[in-house]
Amino acid sequence: MSVDSIELNFLSIFTFISFFIFLTVEKFFKNTTGVLLDKDFIKPQAFHKNAVPRVGGLAAIFALTIFFIIYSFLFNQSSMDYLFLSIAFFCLGFLDDIKVKINPSSRLIIMIIVLLLSTNLFSINIENTHLNFLNVLLKEKIFQVIFTVLCFLFIVNGSNLIDGFNGLLGIHLITINLILLFINVIYGESQLAIIITGQLLVLASFVLFNFPRSKIFFGDSGSYLFGSLIALNVIKTNNLNPEVSSFFFCILLFYLFFEVFFSFFRKLYQKKSPLKPDQNHLHMLSFRFLDKTGKFKDCNYINSLLINLTFIVLIIPSIYFKNDGIFCRYWFFFLLALYIFFYLRLYSFVKKQFDI
Repeated sequence: MSVDSIELNFLSIFTFISFFIFLTVEKFFKNTTGVLLDKDFIKPQAFHKNAVPRVGGLAAIFALTIFFIIYSFLFNQSSMDYLFLSIAFFCLGFLDDIKVKINPSSRLIIMIIVLLLSTNLFSINIENTHLNFLNVLLKEKIFQVIFTVLCFLFIVNGSNLIDGFNGLLGIHLITINLILLFINVIYGESQLAIIITGQLLVLASFVLFNFPRSKIFFGDSGSYLFGSLIALNVIKTNNLNPEVSSFFFCILLFYLFFEVFFSFFRKLYQKKSPLKPDQNHLHMLSFRFLDKTGKFKDCNYINSLLINLTFIVLIIPSIYFKNDGIFCRYWFFFLLALYIFFYLRLYSFVKKQFDI
């Protein structure tokens, strides 16, 4: 049997395994009344009207653990870095899902410790940025570790930040992973392509139960889990494919990254704690705008579609010019400016309508 046949058979079987796990978890927790049921409708990031179990992360970690273990045995390739990050970040998020309160500062410290262990145990690092001054700094081990940890923190917290509407995070992660898969396939990085495909299958299974009507939520466990995986996918794809501009990967992650970066300084300017949630993030403002128009019966999933479709349209030019460092660099900063422009317009509208 050829290697291609083994890969295809493995992924085909895993498709059914992943869907079955999500189906089983959804059915088991369907009528739950326990701590995993999200019935807090007054928290700032709550935009759902019915109680929904936060078990997407639980189903995902079961499926991914099976995938990584079988992958390692089948292809004789270690996936311990993926497995370690998956379990560590799942556990951290799951504590919040089961109502074990950890203050934001302590959670951040735990994340940093996990990432420091990961970067050292598995030699996870960013090898090239296509910025000469930064590449010089990255030759220093301590700076390399700090820079890598910061990149993970931005993406993990960005994933958790935008998770709140049906399909918003799931579809967004599918979009990014599909582009990473495309890059690794055309440049012959088949092993990483298989790992990304496995994650895509799990994400697709989740979206089937989360969009357009939500039967399960990711929970913090799911958003932390996939935030860490998407960051690792991008770092590995960047290292393995030096032909592609590093700024192209910045473009892929600009929404996750800039949502955290912009929100941090916005809250400081508004004299709020940057570590506490509020209702003034871009995806929340766009929801209120859609809801105010009165044109849609259910703005929850419409909002997710609008944001993700806008994201796809905005990154299409960079896919064509992915090897052009100059274009990608300027396109990245253009997207940041565009984000700020639309945010300020939406914020001004919502502020007048809702007196926030």
